[in-house]
Amino acid sequence: MTAITKQRMSIEEAVELIETADLKTLGKMAYQRKQELHPKKITTFVVDRNINYTNICWVDCKFCAFYTHEKKEDAYILTFEEIDQKIDELLAIGGTQILFQGGVHPKLEIEWYEDLVEHIHQKYPQVTIHGFSAIEIDYIARRSNISISEVLRRLQAKGLSSIPGAGAEILSDRVRDIIAPKKIDKDTWLKVHQESHLLGIKSTATMMYGTVETTREIVEHWDLIRELQDETGGFRAFIMWSYQSDNTQLKRELPTIEKTTSNLYLRYLAVARLFLDNVPNIQSSWVTQGSYIGQMALLFGANDLGSTMMEENVVSAAGAKNEMNQTQMIRLIQDVGEIAAKRNTAYEILECFSSQ
Repeated sequence: MTAITKQRMSIEEAVELIETADLKTLGKMAYQRKQELHPKKITTFVVDRNINYTNICWVDCKFCAFYTHEKKEDAYILTFEEIDQKIDELLAIGGTQILFQGGVHPKLEIEWYEDLVEHIHQKYPQVTIHGFSAIEIDYIARRSNISISEVLRRLQAKGLSSIPGAGAEILSDRVRDIIAPKKIDKDTWLKVHQESHLLGIKSTATMMYGTVETTREIVEHWDLIRELQDETGGFRAFIMWSYQSDNTQLKRELPTIEKTTSNLYLRYLAVARLFLDNVPNIQSSWVTQGSYIGQMALLFGANDLGSTMMEENVVSAAGAKNEMNQTQMIRLIQDVGEIAAKRNTAYEILECFSSQ
């Protein structure tokens, strides 16, 4: 195994660690790095709600079981009243953030999105709007005949706070051409986040693995994130999850793709913590891995347990049915000897919970 020095980890070193290091060693290395970054031993979570404002999407990602087409019976666009009801329910349990994501609707233009963000921001100024993935931003720009930067500026002016990293999948055009041939290429995903950061709109970086990518493509994905973070400093966190195959076209086309293991998830997570030296927070994906592997991730570099996920429709449509509430999250965090803390979107601590 290559010795890790104080120098920045190379792609080759990361690939070697993933493929040859034993899991226990990786866990120790990643946990040590986590402690260096977060010496107070605080593990955070956020109380939020995913709101999928539409399930209508023209992109037809082969790994997605959520989307439908405009003329199908199950197609919908939520009304503002329906969205308000969801936010009221979130506030009732102490939530602070909504994550807005489609469907990339083929007909909605910038004005619709401006009206939506303005409505929410004015009615619920205490709620952080974390919304619209890079592909949504890019398509709004093309549909509305304006630039990506103008889309972001206009939504920011109406109350958009930050954008999620969804749609990254693997930042390899070879992989993207297989699993989502209509989706934006890797450079466009990076451009949207770069433009966002330059406007002061922070974002998250994500990765969905477990389809047709190689180990090197996994690490090259991290390298692109690290390079952009060096330039802009705009990524608040990195979130990684495994492909969920139920009810997907990709499973029908490539049935030999095997479900990834918990071992591989923890292996990737640990090396990601070591490689992404400039990304402060790494989130555990208990939604796809289950609560106990989600907890184990805290010993493999993750310092955030993510969201209580009051509503989740996308990965659940592909077979992941895990649920967890605030009390359960606090217990899982405390059980590994760390301090549980509720945070907001900006990773500011709102409340710490005593283990007494």
